[in-house]
Amino acid sequence: MAESILVRSTLRLILNNGIDPKTDDIITKVKSFNNVNPGATADQLYAVGEAFASLQTLPLYSMERNDNSELVQSEGA
Repeated sequence: MAESILVRSTLRLILNNGIDPKTDDIITKVKSFNNVNPGATADQLYAVGEAFASLQTLPLYSMERNDNSELVQSEGA
């Protein structure tokens, strides 16, 4: 049987960079922060994301956490 091991996390801040005048869609800009501790909780990442967002010139539109996992064969299978 295989198992999934969390190996890397990334925090992404999606910033509002205005409105497209032709389509009325929101234009976004993304800031990514790599080497996030995979064991960090959602509350911890949200607090850090808000702190980083307060340092940006553009307003925060949304926040994402991207986790990468490695699939391995479990022992004894």
